[in-house]
Amino acid sequence: MIDFTALAKQYKSELLDNVIPFWEQFSTDTENGGYFTCLNRDGEVFDKDKFIWLQARQVWLFSMLYNKVEKKVDWLNMARHGADFLDKYGHDGSYNWYFSVDKKGQPLVQPYNIFSNTFAAMAFGQLSMATGNRNLGEIAIKTFNEVIKRKDNPKGAYNKLYPGTRNLKNFALPMILCNLSLEIEELLSPELVSETIETAIREVMEVFYSNEHGLILENVTADGQFSDTFDGRLLNPGHAIEAMWFIMDLGVRLNRPSLIEKAVEITLNTLEYGWDKKHGGIFYFMDIKGYPPQQLEWDQKLWWVHLETLISLLKGYQLTGNMKCLEWFEKVHDYTWSHFKDTEHGEWYGYLNRAGEVLLPLKGGKWKGCFHVPRGLYQCWQTLEAISQNK
Repeated sequence: MIDFTALAKQYKSELLDNVIPFWEQFSTDTENGGYFTCLNRDGEVFDKDKFIWLQARQVWLFSMLYNKVEKKVDWLNMARHGADFLDKYGHDGSYNWYFSVDKKGQPLVQPYNIFSNTFAAMAFGQLSMATGNRNLGEIAIKTFNEVIKRKDNPKGAYNKLYPGTRNLKNFALPMILCNLSLEIEELLSPELVSETIETAIREVMEVFYSNEHGLILENVTADGQFSDTFDGRLLNPGHAIEAMWFIMDLGVRLNRPSLIEKAVEITLNTLEYGWDKKHGGIFYFMDIKGYPPQQLEWDQKLWWVHLETLISLLKGYQLTGNMKCLEWFEKVHDYTWSHFKDTEHGEWYGYLNRAGEVLLPLKGGKWKGCFHVPRGLYQCWQTLEAISQNK
């Protein structure tokens, strides 16, 4: 029998006593502003370039903790520290957010990546709620508007594909909009929120969902059809499962139990397909027809995939009582805590090989920052507490 109260304490303690102190101690750039995210196993900074979406994610994380956990001045100051750097150096003046800048804020990579925008909108939205500062809210709104403008061609001028031959659209943006629309709901008109939510739900649950396989495709044609190509056959189990807890949250928000049930079904289908039956853990990339994926890292086990899965499974159990969610949660929990947690230093590993051995000892880099581990721990803690109280 699972002790939900003890598990809630475990996730809470890991978040507040281990992971957050790690980022507080090692990530702050006191000289130039912003955060260092390229941190070695023990917190040593090994590269000082700054990646805008990771800067924004950390602003969001500390703002969220301030808003939802405790009004700690240190957390608010940490969020403001990153936001000041972002507002000064992170965009071109028209809220097109760069992908990366150097340690002093000089642009390195153009604003090709729309996820710099989505996470900047989340960051300034959450910080505006923490401070009551309308100017921060305006940054979030202007940035969100840029996302909506670019949603049909996210990379815009930076798209390297030849136009008109194979026009594919990617799952990641509608997936993010499911979450972003709720994150900054207070700053947007009810009409815009409703329109964004309904469009995102339709895209995720109808356009990218394959009825034939019961799985979510990572790419479809511009008119929503299957493309029998490397990109069209691509599955990203972590993306699909993460999106399902966003959908569950929307199901609660809209009082649509059938939407929640469908999200739970897709979560379980994806786990059945994506679980490595030989070594355990969830594959990074797969092919929906079982062909070899083009990504050479396809069989790696990544931190965020497993943490997002834990969230979806707990929410699925909480909202539907489906015992399969609980059975899978125990399995994924055991794998995640025994493989990704560093028992000697703070924070968690990000990258394992197929056998579950640590592939890279880093705690942060170009793609891993202060986001999925703490957000995952927070979401699991809160959901476990809710389950415990309900029981």
